[in-house]
Amino acid sequence: MLVIGRDVGEVVTIGENIRIKVMAVEGGVVRFGISAPREVVVHRSEIYKRIKEQELERSSSS
Repeated sequence: MLVIGRDVGEVVTIGENIRIKVMAVEGGVVRFGISAPREVVVHRSEIYKRIKEQELERSSSS
C-alpha cells in the first residue's frame, strides 16, 4: 500500500486518466473528489462489497 500525504487542493494521479483531489480535511474526516472516465466504475468499499454479494446471490439462485 502506498501512503501519500496531501494538502487540501493537491491531487494524486493514477494512470493516465484518474485523479483524486483532496477537497477538505475537517475533524479527522477527509473529503476527496475523484475524476475518472465514465467507463471506470468507482464505489466506496462497502457499496462494492454489497454489489458483489448481490451478484453472488443472483448467480447461485439461477
